[in-house]
Amino acid sequence: MSNTWTGLGIGTKDSKGEWLEMFFSEEKISSSDINSSSKIFEKVTVNDSEAPSSVPEAYLKLHLLSYRLVKPNETNLDGIFGVLKNIVWTSEGPFSVDDFRKKQMETKKVNKHILVHSVDKFPRMTDYVILSDVRIADANRVRLGAHLGPGTTVMHEGFVNFNAGSLGEAMIEGRISQGVVIGDKTDIGGGASTMGTLSGGNEVKISLGKNCLLGANSGLGIPLGDRCTVEAGLYLTAASKVEIVNDQGEITNILKASELSSKSDLLFIRNSLSGSIQCRPNKNISELNEELHSNE
Repeated sequence: MSNTWTGLGIGTKDSKGEWLEMFFSEEKISSSDINSSSKIFEKVTVNDSEAPSSVPEAYLKLHLLSYRLVKPNETNLDGIFGVLKNIVWTSEGPFSVDDFRKKQMETKKVNKHILVHSVDKFPRMTDYVILSDVRIADANRVRLGAHLGPGTTVMHEGFVNFNAGSLGEAMIEGRISQGVVIGDKTDIGGGASTMGTLSGGNEVKISLGKNCLLGANSGLGIPLGDRCTVEAGLYLTAASKVEIVNDQGEITNILKASELSSKSDLLFIRNSLSGSIQCRPNKNISELNEELHSNE
């Protein structure tokens, strides 16, 4: 069953009167109809099953994700890149590219400087949504629309795209691509990568269950269940040939990695002698440091 959401937003228009962006406070979003007598608010309504058709609708859906009112992949974001505008995000607010050129010249004439944070369709999450129980070391690396579970820490080299993120405590030192979801107490190691669906032709949504570990500079191109580990430096794609090794160290089968999708308790390593990828029963459960993830 899809939900309908209503939000009262405050936004910015360009010199042509077209919406650039819109902010929604959490208390101004409801799954029932809400209204305001104030003219400063724009009333916006969206449905989880319907794609956004305007900038305000797109921003409401992104806020729903970052406020944890919906989980990644639970609201339709089809065509969002075509709806959102490429914006110059600055220390003096958002501008269209044309408007910024004019503003830049005006400030130069009076010997002032505007800091440009980025030129992008998506803003930083922290410019719109602040969560009391997460840590983000570098705000530039978390887009609005990221879903960060309670106790999540995103370190300086971590990155979380829109419509992606964690469902509980997590350590993120690598990249969580669009559509990717990781479970409670899962660790994405430094430089690790998860394959998204925005590019590369990948149509399978990647996920990691609870208590998983992607080692430093590793990569994942298949969904995995709980208590799985991919060793450092190993990129596991759907087409990778994997030797299945039993508890006695014997190779019992050779499968494509995709045939192991969504299974739990697996350890993926690269044999240092043969160079082959091997999958063994995972006897070690990844645990996070509780002190690092209390985030109080």
